[in-house]
Amino acid sequence: MLMPDATFVRTLLSRYADLQMRHCERPSQELRWQLDDVTYTLCVCTGTRTIRDALAAADRVLEQAAAATVADESQAA
Repeated sequence: MLMPDATFVRTLLSRYADLQMRHCERPSQELRWQLDDVTYTLCVCTGTRTIRDALAAADRVLEQAAAATVADESQAA
C-alpha cells in the first residue's frame, strides 16, 4: 500500500480537529459538510472506512515519518 505524505496527513488532522471543535461549539450545515469532506479524505488517503480507523492509520503514518527522520539524521551525523 502507498503511504500518504506525512505533511498532507498532518494538515488533514489539523483541519479535522478544527472543524470538530467549531462544529461542537456552533453546529451548522456548512461545517457539517466540511467535516464530512475532511473525514472522507482522511479515510481515502489512509485506506480505511471509518474515521476511528483513519485517525489510527494517520497516527501510524506520522510515527513512521518521525522514525524515518530520526534515522536520516543519525545517518547524516
